[in-house]
Amino acid sequence: MEGKARNAPALLFLSLTCVFLSLSTPTLSTSPQFQTLTINPLPEKPTLSWADTEPESETQTLTDSTSSEASTTISLSVELHHLDALSSDKTPQDLFNSRLTRDASRVRSLTSLAAAVGRTNGTRARGPGFSSSVISGLAQGSGEYFTRLGVGTPARYVFMVLDTGSDVVWIQCAPCKKCYSQTDPVFDPTKSRSFANIPCGSPLCRRLDSPGCNTKKQVCVYQVSYGDGSFTYGEFSTETLTFRGNRVGRVALGCGHDNEGLFVGAAGLLGLGRGRLSFPSQIGRRFNRKFSYCLVDRSASSKPSSMVFGDSAISRTARFTPLVSNPKLDTFYYVELLGISVGGTRVPGITASLFKLDSTGNGGVIIDSGTSVTRLTRPAYLALRNAFRVGASNLKRAPEFSLFDTCFDLSGKTEVKVPTVVLHFRGADISLPASNYLIPVDSSGSFCFAFAGTMSGLSIIGNIQQQGFRVVYDLAASRVGFTPRGCA
Repeated sequence: MEGKARNAPALLFLSLTCVFLSLSTPTLSTSPQFQTLTINPLPEKPTLSWADTEPESETQTLTDSTSSEASTTISLSVELHHLDALSSDKTPQDLFNSRLTRDASRVRSLTSLAAAVGRTNGTRARGPGFSSSVISGLAQGSGEYFTRLGVGTPARYVFMVLDTGSDVVWIQCAPCKKCYSQTDPVFDPTKSRSFANIPCGSPLCRRLDSPGCNTKKQVCVYQVSYGDGSFTYGEFSTETLTFRGNRVGRVALGCGHDNEGLFVGAAGLLGLGRGRLSFPSQIGRRFNRKFSYCLVDRSASSKPSSMVFGDSAISRTARFTPLVSNPKLDTFYYVELLGISVGGTRVPGITASLFKLDSTGNGGVIIDSGTSVTRLTRPAYLALRNAFRVGASNLKRAPEFSLFDTCFDLSGKTEVKVPTVVLHFRGADISLPASNYLIPVDSSGSFCFAFAGTMSGLSIIGNIQQQGFRVVYDLAASRVGFTPRGCA
């Protein structure tokens, strides 16, 4: 199949297999112009198999991050579930609308934080009413995917949101001054043999953006504020986390006694960002600073999404692009986006300059698991949208829907041909499957182009575009990789 694709560049209609095979070809001369979109409806609410989330027998304790014995690394994997599985009974349309609402809130918070850091030369402001506490982590909402893990000794298993756009790990703790409703019992640190408070003057406490102290108890305190008004506040502590039989000791986490907001049943958040207090940064030596995830398209696959930590997170067939550092904001995973192709042709007007991260920390492109719809700075989006409209002129147009301004009426069809879309990162051309950019938005056959514009300089590659790829975060080599069909 690959040889035919290379020797027949005029062939218009190639299978999805050839689209993936084209990743191995560095030039665009053989890129297909169209691919097939199979028409799938809005996915139903995902089911959560409690058997799948039950822990395996605990078999191995990993050395802590400060131990000199942490020379050998292992790998561990966990299943991921979409946040919709913890929602109350809702229709597919309700679930999709809620996802877009969460998405809008998150994007507003991400862009406002990036802009604020640029304005204040890298200093994050304190929140009102918390004069003795600190803000750490990221104000962005609670992400889209979660897993089940054990907290404490003996391990108490709870649902935790996983989020590449946040740093601090935290969990709701008893006694609660105020706690939102969660699926599992609230964690009680007094019943854990491995729980320990962090003293005010310790190096771990000083890693917080603005170290805070409970002077009465002489223990470190933290606060994470979210863009929708949600927050968590409590003691900064260390605790053991257990992932499917692997215990990871002395993880610094927030033990939140005052937590307010809409976190949809999860007990807390596992920050997977790039900052010093994120989970990957804390356990870096034990897992060689590598992790990856693969998010499945629920409408097309019954396989679970998954996350892997350690050397086995790296796929041999991944195409890598270098990570870019933002000295003003260390949480985000910045990459270089050089251009975009539609229908096998580079879109005029979409240049690397539109996505440049400047010296003040403004602009740039980030990879984010908690944003659903990819946002591009407005000039780039308009050029991309217009090119796609030309390439999809054979499809019947439909009215705009929510943030989507390019929609099509595909009712009564089982499949259609759509223009290919390729993201050109530095060193990696990523061909998107059709279902990663033309998605169902209602139950009557309306599909929309799943990109949107933003007036902010910050562009965000969201999880709809990441579906089906194993996204590899190789922090040891400062790079991010993409493996097509990586969920197998």
